[in-house]
Amino acid sequence: MFPWIIFGLVAVPLVLVAFVATRRRTAAGEHPADEDAQEQLLTEQEFAEAEAYQAKWHEEDKERYRQERLP
Repeated sequence: MFPWIIFGLVAVPLVLVAFVATRRRTAAGEHPADEDAQEQLLTEQEFAEAEAYQAKWHEEDKERYRQERLP
C-alpha cells in the first residue's frame, strides 16, 4: 500500500508537469514570438482551412463507408 502512495505522490505530478510543458511548447511552435499580426492571421487562416478540409474529408469518408457493401 505504501509504495502506491509514493507512486501517486511522485509519478502523477511528473506526468502533469510533462503534459503542461508539452502543451506550452506546441502553442509556442504554432505562433513564434517574432510573428507579426499579418503572419498570425495567415497562420490562423491556414489552420481554419485545414480544419474545414478535415471536416469535408470526414463527411466524404462516412458516405463512402455507408455505400460499402458488407459481406
